[in-house]
Amino acid sequence: MKLRQFLLTPSMGKRLIGRALTADERIRAVMAKGTLVIIAGSTNGYVAEEILVATGQAEGFSRVGFRRGVTVPPGFKGLPKGKLEGDVILVDGKWIKGQTIFDVADDLKAGDVILKGANAVDLSRGQAAVYIGDPQAGTIGVSLRAVYGRRVRLIVPVGLEKRVTDDVNALAAEVNAVDAEGPRLLPMPGAIFTELDAVRTLTGATARLVAAGGTHGAEGCVYVGVKGSPDRLEAAEKIMKSLAGEPPCEV
Repeated sequence: MKLRQFLLTPSMGKRLIGRALTADERIRAVMAKGTLVIIAGSTNGYVAEEILVATGQAEGFSRVGFRRGVTVPPGFKGLPKGKLEGDVILVDGKWIKGQTIFDVADDLKAGDVILKGANAVDLSRGQAAVYIGDPQAGTIGVSLRAVYGRRVRLIVPVGLEKRVTDDVNALAAEVNAVDAEGPRLLPMPGAIFTELDAVRTLTGATARLVAAGGTHGAEGCVYVGVKGSPDRLEAAEKIMKSLAGEPPCEV
């Protein structure tokens, strides 16, 4: 089997993850019967958009404003655009507009799915963690009640640009120390879903991170090595070409 390399910008990666989760068997199952909660966040904005487009329900949804917190560069002037209108909640595949995870968390049950983004992902251990600014632990706090209390499935869509090399539990222990400053960090029990998982889902080929970085808009980019049969590599190339030109993410 041959290996072919592809360059992905962070926004291309987000689009790829969104497209792949639309085809993911776990998502298809809960869309047929159950409740799917897509918690607001930059990557999840692409996921929500792809799912709503695929089901003919995209009218009224905008990724702009679909977040509770946002990381911007030092010296950033002005405020991010948009206003959060709610998380995206789908019951048996139908979008229930205007609701949030806080409205539905206590009614979720085994078989339902929560999608929640992350700020750190350790690929070698398959772990992720999320920053917390809310003293009540925010959306992940209420989500974990359902995950641990009622076996609701948690899936963590997260881009490769958020990779870390240490165990996120060890990182959290340091970040959350009494004398530490800044946001807290909470390890998440869900299944991570990165661009590598997206490639496998959409093409059947294997994928791995082989290099990263760039300039002239390629800052934060990753090189993904995709290995598979000629037809799978052709499918991967077609997908990557369709992602080219994805504008930088603004939420």
